[in-house]
Amino acid sequence: MAGITSVETKLFCKAKGDTDFTEIELLMEVPELGGDPEKIDVTTLSDKVKKYIPGVKDLGDLAFKFLYDNSTANSNYRVLKGLEENNTLATFKVQYPDGTAHEFDAYVSVKMDAAAVNAALTFTATFSLQSDITVTNPS
Repeated sequence: MAGITSVETKLFCKAKGDTDFTEIELLMEVPELGGDPEKIDVTTLSDKVKKYIPGVKDLGDLAFKFLYDNSTANSNYRVLKGLEENNTLATFKVQYPDGTAHEFDAYVSVKMDAAAVNAALTFTATFSLQSDITVTNPS
């Protein structure tokens, strides 16, 4: 089994009502995708050890890092900032080099990262999940 490198991992976006995904370019970092269910304590007074059942998963927010580009109408910063300003629910897809993809619906918020000498100008887009994360495998 070969490992997957991050080369050619891409993020795509589709606003509700759109039919096609558009790539959000200059992606630098993808967060962990997935989550663990909360533990619900079901221990009774007659139990000798604590017992749990799985509860609801809290997938948290997803923070993606991008190299900043605001040079065109389709630049990564403008597209994501536009979704934030219009409070647009969109579908996002992270696709890996082998064709595996994670897809989810989310609202986005954008913030500029700190600027420094001899450092790339970046921003972080944080996605507030509104659906489960579905996985599609390559065919």
